[in-house]
Amino acid sequence: MAATPPVEPIGSPSSNPLVDLIPISLALEEIITAGVRQHLKNPIAAKFGTMLAGERSLNGRHEIVVCGSVDDKGSPGNEPFIGKIYPDAGNSFELIAINAVSVSGACKAAGLALPELKPSS
Repeated sequence: MAATPPVEPIGSPSSNPLVDLIPISLALEEIITAGVRQHLKNPIAAKFGTMLAGERSLNGRHEIVVCGSVDDKGSPGNEPFIGKIYPDAGNSFELIAINAVSVSGACKAAGLALPELKPSS
């Protein structure tokens, strides 16, 4: 009889950094857009593009990773962003980065590859 491979417990420090994709509900969308708007120059004019979300347990903490794009200047091109929502902390939102070179790579590393964005002008 073949031995079954050991199953790694969810939330261990070596948990997979990849997320399990989840749909973005209206409530989740509200948390994301409100959280991102706090960091924009022109939050009222912000237009959000594609957003992807996934959940994971990392270092023993449940988190939802969100990647997306936003245009807050009314100009062509969107600014990519990555953030995290912590359901165990009242759905608090943490913006990790916006309009940084590292956003695309961080999103891909989490398993949330966004379509290539046109650079803002």
